[in-house]
Amino acid sequence: MSETDETVETVEVDQVDDAEQTDAGDEPGFDEAEDQTEDEADDEADDEAADEAGDETPGDGSRVDRLEAEGDIAADYLEELLDIADLDGDLDMDVEGDRAAVSIVGADLNQLVGRDGEVLEALQELTRLAVYRETGERSRLMLDISGYRADKRTQLEKLAEDTVAEVKASGEPAALEPMTPFERKVVHDAVAAAGLSSESEGVEPRRFVVVLPA
Repeated sequence: MSETDETVETVEVDQVDDAEQTDAGDEPGFDEAEDQTEDEADDEADDEAADEAGDETPGDGSRVDRLEAEGDIAADYLEELLDIADLDGDLDMDVEGDRAAVSIVGADLNQLVGRDGEVLEALQELTRLAVYRETGERSRLMLDISGYRADKRTQLEKLAEDTVAEVKASGEPAALEPMTPFERKVVHDAVAAAGLSSESEGVEPRRFVVVLPA
């Protein structure tokens, strides 16, 4: 293998490891604890609980400033992308948990979401790369377009609720369809809130959640 091939392979492996590692399950088989940690990290996923716990510490200000700066860089990148694509959209920036969050809202942006959010996921990764290029630090920024992730979260929470009821009634584990790290994270959280446990099985991109009986 040539030095160039080795470099390309290393970059590809690092990108896969990064996506799996952050999604806490984000944004990356592992056992249940490892997968949930990954899904919490990436992808995606909101870690508001970490920010809601306790009073603000002296380091919080710099952390928020850093995340707001990430949001500004992402917004500039996305605004340029919208101009190139000749699309209209309003940008909203926020800090959610320990990640920056950017939303694009517009009347006709379905092409930026794509089937099952595939285009959205790709745009999120490109936006994170744009932030990395400017800051030199990996970003866990979460991108949403036209409320797709918010709507998806509601649907997944309902799916988790129904699956929990099914598992409690049958006493048998139930496997769900393959999901992205973001989607798995939402399901893991909803199942835990309902008093059951869950784990992820399989290998990306066919990794899926199994809800376990008590």
